[in-house]
Amino acid sequence: MSEFTYPILFGILIGTLLRIIMLRTDYRQYPTYLHGKTIHISLGFIAAALGSLIIPALLSKDYTAVTILTVAATQFREVRNMERNTLNEVDEFELVSRGKTYIEGIAISFESRNYLVMITSFIATFVYILTNLIIAIIAAIICYILAKILMSGSVLKEVVDIEYKDLHFDGAGLYVDNIYVMNIGLPERQEEIMKYGMGFVLTPKNMNTITTISNLGQRQAILHDVSIALGVFRDSGTPALTPIIKRDLDDGRLGVFLLPQVRDVDKAIEIIGKVPVLENAIRMPSNSKAHNKEVPANDD
Repeated sequence: MSEFTYPILFGILIGTLLRIIMLRTDYRQYPTYLHGKTIHISLGFIAAALGSLIIPALLSKDYTAVTILTVAATQFREVRNMERNTLNEVDEFELVSRGKTYIEGIAISFESRNYLVMITSFIATFVYILTNLIIAIIAAIICYILAKILMSGSVLKEVVDIEYKDLHFDGAGLYVDNIYVMNIGLPERQEEIMKYGMGFVLTPKNMNTITTISNLGQRQAILHDVSIALGVFRDSGTPALTPIIKRDLDDGRLGVFLLPQVRDVDKAIEIIGKVPVLENAIRMPSNSKAHNKEVPANDD
């Protein structure tokens, strides 16, 4: 038995366990249970094996074995493509779609988690070879904590204030607070909206948030998550019964019009608050040089 057998097995075990811990099917039912999880756990095992083999290959002076990293990069890039293609296909059949920005964020996260698994296995194996099992376990725990930190992004409640506001009509115009949403001419549709609809106003906490929440992909993510969690009162072919978000052009607030089957204000606020801030939607205009320039004094 090789001297590297136990370190390699330890690294593979730690990496695979990390991937299992990071893999979670939530209210969005993605990844699907059981087949989706099987695919991602298998890929996590491959990532863990690749990470565990790097140090033993270098110490054995088998430098050509390091080329497996190029295989890993190609393989995990395909993971992103697989997730993107799958979600794009099924998104067409959602009553309230995820949107391309949300899908791209999910695809990137699945790719990046395999890299986290590979790095964790690499560190666990390396520490085991240099020291002993106990210190290697401590290193694995530290890697797990760092992975959890890297996985956790911002959520909406951190960047906006969420308030419930009554819906009202001004003629045929539907409003959330003073934010115009859309035009509904049929009286029976107006009755359904007043009976089943709910309105919320999202007020940004700073200038960067104004730009971020105005992103159409971020708005669609809000509608999708709430509709999945609370249901949606609509069917195909009913454009008037479509949840929608409109922006107040004066101050950047968002008026959110929802048609949930479960009309619970507190739950809706909680779910909106937990919607992830999409990486592809984040903008930082306050960090630009133009905002940091001092305005020249007027000598007059």
